Amino acid sequence: MLPVHTILFPTDFSENARQVFPLACSLGRDSGARVVVLHVAAPAKEHDPLLALQDRDEYYKEPRQKLHQYQAPDANVHVEHQLEIGEPTSEILRVAQQVKAGLIVMGTHGRTGLRRLLLGSVAEHVLRNATCPVLLVRHSVAGIAHTAASNDEIEQRSLKVGS
Repeated sequence: MLPVHTILFPTDFSENARQVFPLACSLGRDSGARVVVLHVAAPAKEHDPLLALQDRDEYYKEPRQKLHQYQAPDANVHVEHQLEIGEPTSEILRVAQQVKAGLIVMGTHGRTGLRRLLLGSVAEHVLRNATCPVLLVRHSVAGIAHTAASNDEIEQRSLKVGS
């Protein structure tokens, strides 16, 4: 396996994403990779008079603040923050290319069946179209990763969950 120098961590600010973040940081720490935390915000609707009057920086102030709340729990992990505007799947894939991500780590809500079919899945589209490996972590496993102190503990606990 080639060494990973950059890990891309896309977030939608959900609880699941918050729980997956420590795992991304652990992988970054263990591989010496930087972690790029990415949020893709919806574009402001130019035809809406209230939004059009707002300053662009002011409009995206809240997501920018939420993005910067993602701080590495370990000082040895270099974390960068990036806010992009657009459609999540295409922006995640574009940024992965731009930062030369060796790995994408992201949470998935684990929807199946009709709900996934109707809502689509950003995680699934990223998984199918990314040019680098993608690690998708479900909510139940994310909670385990958040509390684990080492990769061995994550592996041991994951085996128990899968049983």
